[in-house]
Amino acid sequence: MSVLTQPRHVSVLVQDTVKLLRYLAQTKNLKLGKVIHARLIVSDQVYGDNVHETNSLVNLYSKCVELESAHHVFDKMNIRNVASWSALMAGLFQKGFAFEVLRLFKSMVSEDDDLCQPNEYIFATVLSSCSNVGYLLLGRQCHGYVLKSGLVFHQYVKNALVRLYSMLSDVVGAMEVLVSVPGSDTCTYNLILTGLVENGYLDEASNILRRMLAEHVMWNKATYISVFGLCARLKDLSLGHQVHNQLLMSDVEFDVFVCSAIINMYGKCKQISCARKVFDRLETRNVVAWTAMLAAYSLHGSFEESLKVFLDMQREDIVPNESTFSVLLNASAGLSSLGYGYSLHALAEKRGFKGHTNVGNGLINMYSKTGDIEAAKKMFVGMTYRDTVSWNTMICGYSYHGLGNKSLALFEEMLKTDENPNHVTFVGVLTACGHLGKVEEGFYYLKQLMKQKGIEPGLEHYTCMIGLLSKAGRLNEAANFMLSTPINWDVIAWRTLLSACYTHRNHTLGTQVAEIIMGLDPDDVGTYTLLSNMHAKANKWGGVTKIRELMKKRNIKKEPGLSWLEIKNQTHVFVSDDNGHPEFVQIHGKLKELFAKIKALGYMPDTANVLHDVEDEQKEDHIGYHSEKLAVAYALLKTHEKAPICIIKNLRICDDCHSAMKLISKVTKRLINVRDVNRFHRFQDGSCSCADYW
Repeated sequence: MSVLTQPRHVSVLVQDTVKLLRYLAQTKNLKLGKVIHARLIVSDQVYGDNVHETNSLVNLYSKCVELESAHHVFDKMNIRNVASWSALMAGLFQKGFAFEVLRLFKSMVSEDDDLCQPNEYIFATVLSSCSNVGYLLLGRQCHGYVLKSGLVFHQYVKNALVRLYSMLSDVVGAMEVLVSVPGSDTCTYNLILTGLVENGYLDEASNILRRMLAEHVMWNKATYISVFGLCARLKDLSLGHQVHNQLLMSDVEFDVFVCSAIINMYGKCKQISCARKVFDRLETRNVVAWTAMLAAYSLHGSFEESLKVFLDMQREDIVPNESTFSVLLNASAGLSSLGYGYSLHALAEKRGFKGHTNVGNGLINMYSKTGDIEAAKKMFVGMTYRDTVSWNTMICGYSYHGLGNKSLALFEEMLKTDENPNHVTFVGVLTACGHLGKVEEGFYYLKQLMKQKGIEPGLEHYTCMIGLLSKAGRLNEAANFMLSTPINWDVIAWRTLLSACYTHRNHTLGTQVAEIIMGLDPDDVGTYTLLSNMHAKANKWGGVTKIRELMKKRNIKKEPGLSWLEIKNQTHVFVSDDNGHPEFVQIHGKLKELFAKIKALGYMPDTANVLHDVEDEQKEDHIGYHSEKLAVAYALLKTHEKAPICIIKNLRICDDCHSAMKLISKVTKRLINVRDVNRFHRFQDGSCSCADYW
């Protein structure tokens, strides 16, 4: 034994075997620990009644994460006490084997041994394991035991209970523990604050923050990270600035995790320049910081910048994680860049993130918004685990593509699962009802099912109902619904009704609605355009002239019609009536060929919206070279004869282009997807998925 204790740093600390093993566990000296274990076996001082030495061995192997050896020693013990169980459970918990901890705990309580009654350390570990695996019922049973035994007054037991209830969305339980058990430290408040923020209980989290300030609780890094998270969720820039200033004056270290929380806060508050300043000042950046910066650009709508930052991230050899891919896929969706989306999909699979739910959700969203709804469906069907976001993204994706029946069928399937619909789900469902003209079903979902599910309808749901009534041609009902419902209607809701007035040629109501919108937002260019077109359809050219003069007086300019598409990872942009494209001769030639073919099928150019003082031939030329027509002609020239065509447009597709696209899809036998400012229009074999609307 003297040879083993020769080093002075050991001999000073260790006087017997138990102390030596405890020291080796603390220093994680597994090699020397195995030597001691061997000596104990040779001297027959282990596995018998020497419970303290054996417990020290279990503790050593657990601390060194040699769990198989720890379990082996534990299983061979003739006598065990509470420390034996505690040492093994701690090792299992440290390694993330929460289910094994709970299985071991059940074995422990079933032995009914006075030496093995659970103590505060056991319950702290068990409660934390319940939190990690979502076992709220077992956690509550443990809560009852610690209340009866008085163990709840141990600080780490109280903290474990707060963490359990906060993580598992039992706000009432968490608050009861906080209030009823005396003695809350910084850790207690951090746990409940984090749980409340992550589960979306922002008012409760704000109250906890006020309580911390009133009680002068000391803040640490974890506190600041949670509070910045709260500011981000609330989008409260003023509070964020105050917390940032307090952090600058404190002794808390500005590490990469704190800075990532600050970047996220500024990103959610749309202060992209502030987020970038914090990011640029970071000396060491990990994947969390890079992902926070990517997300900040995406939330700001700067999708191209987000993808550029990812290239910088790759140059610095930072390996992306599943959250990185989720952000990038949503940025790709925002740009409608299917080519980039394909690349990200391949890279995510290569990195092993295919099975991660948030990556799967990002892929569904990307494929939905870039026009490949079948690929989105394939991703959804292939997911091992689906959360509410998965269902919502697919339901809304179907609605966005005008596939109302598929959207509602998927919603019915969702109701049969354990996933509860939320407010986003019902936006997709009500939109689907609008495409199908199912007014009664829409009101059932709004007034009955949402109430059953505990969801309070918001402005977006009521706006969907305006769309539903409007698309069904029940414009007066829609107007009365708006006037009788105590909601602060916004410009989008009123413009939904105005658009329907244009479609259904209700000039009188449309004029009244337009006046309301101009009162809310005098600079809304879409309203002027719709009203002008409405006057033109009704042959009220004086009204057209008046609107154009008003636009000129108020310096309101109509946004030019743009369409773009991707071919071989290159984006091609087209402007209405643009002759500047290097291949415009070929494009115009292709269009003339297409017009000849579709006119033979009965196509008649709809020139109602073109100025009345222009000759008919000029009117046809004007609408004949809208940007989406130029784009589809170019796609037909440059892509394989069976390849689908996906065109993105910055404005609403006009009636004439909609009619033309249906017939072009028939004569070319191509699938043509046009994503305008409102939704996708899927043209195939002379029909459109949104035919019910038109």
